[in-house]
Amino acid sequence: MNIVCIALGGALGAVLRYFISLIPYKSEFPLLTLATNVIGAVIIGFVAGYASRKGMHRNVLLFLKTGFCGGFTTFSTFSLEALMLVKSGKTVTAVIYMCLSAVLCITGVFIGMWFGEKN
Repeated sequence: MNIVCIALGGALGAVLRYFISLIPYKSEFPLLTLATNVIGAVIIGFVAGYASRKGMHRNVLLFLKTGFCGGFTTFSTFSLEALMLVKSGKTVTAVIYMCLSAVLCITGVFIGMWFGEKN
């Protein structure tokens, strides 16, 4: 049952990530990947905060945290985009992207956890 929960959550997260990638946005800055990772950070923070306060069935946690958030967030895409920016000589853009990703995603987890603990 654990694997089914993870697989279903992962499929849903990956499909939602794909839909976000269809948003017509063109720029050298990978804003859609950044936004996806920040949204995923807020969601996983909320789930963790809510679960710590109210409890949550293990299968629901696996579905949401490991499955959905794992399928939705795009760390491998982030890594590739950052490297490609560096390789194409856009080092400043790459550093800004990496710093924003780290700061905003950690902040997103904090905000999500805060909201999760309040409910």
